Amino acid sequence: MPAVWQRHPRYFLIVALVLTTTFFLLSPYESPLSTDSYAAYIRDSTLPARLERAERVYQKVIAGRKDLIHRYGTSSRDIVMFPPDKDPWPAYTAWSFFPPSFDCPHELERIGALGDGGKWACGISRLEHKPDCIIYTFGMNYETTFEAELLERTRHCQVWGYDYRSNSFGSHIKPNYRTHFFSWGLANFDSHEPHNNPKLYTLKTLLEINKHDHIDLLKIDIEGWEFETLSQIIQPYILSGEPLPFGQLIVEIHAWDKKFEDFLPWWEMLEQAGLRPFMNEINLVYQNYNRGKDTDLAEYSFINVKGNNIFISDPQGAPGYSDVT
Repeated sequence: MPAVWQRHPRYFLIVALVLTTTFFLLSPYESPLSTDSYAAYIRDSTLPARLERAERVYQKVIAGRKDLIHRYGTSSRDIVMFPPDKDPWPAYTAWSFFPPSFDCPHELERIGALGDGGKWACGISRLEHKPDCIIYTFGMNYETTFEAELLERTRHCQVWGYDYRSNSFGSHIKPNYRTHFFSWGLANFDSHEPHNNPKLYTLKTLLEINKHDHIDLLKIDIEGWEFETLSQIIQPYILSGEPLPFGQLIVEIHAWDKKFEDFLPWWEMLEQAGLRPFMNEINLVYQNYNRGKDTDLAEYSFINVKGNNIFISDPQGAPGYSDVT
């Protein structure tokens, strides 16, 4: 009597296929995508790769901002910074259009005290041994836990502090060879003749006086003057195509009486110059004491993605950096 597979060869083929598949699935095997080849798909193992990925994400946010504007109007002129508490209650505030969505490529941490005075910074470890680390800070009003921790955490950083309302750093900092304080203000124009009070300087003039060509970290809190001042600092660099002379910017934005149609191009100027926000903190302390008012104060921290500053370039290619053993 002929065997079954002789009379029905198709049955034989089906059984053979099932047995082969079962053996393949149950037996140990090595994935054709090995560990090494898998690592090739994780394209964030190097600093340039992490920055590239963060920039792709940020460009999506810029597109989303345009969509959000069009959702509530035809142009930026139709957007109210802080909509009133009445119908139709649009679900946004001005800060909704500017999320800090650029991923800090290093450690992200708050430097200084919790509450007022502390600031969010990216990659401070990269300053710990930097020989010519330069920090400029404007508008401290004796609250200097941020500056004090930077001095404690780094070996060489020189902190240059300016505040025309104060006579010195706060009590957290004792005078030493790494601290330099002046009762001057930062502005978009120079006004420092003997009869001028307060004495005001542009950042360009201060860099020339101090003989500095770069700042690693620039902190600005100048009570609303940041709009005109940053415009004066940044626009020449946009026109020349040169990178900004600082690696990181921490600024408190005072959006008092600002219109969205004016705020948006100012923010886009920051972006055009290479500044990317990686963290923000709405000033709820101010809001708590001004209840019923707009939440129009916010701290933003930016990294500069143009040039070769220490936060976007490894030491050998960063200005002023040499390997320290």
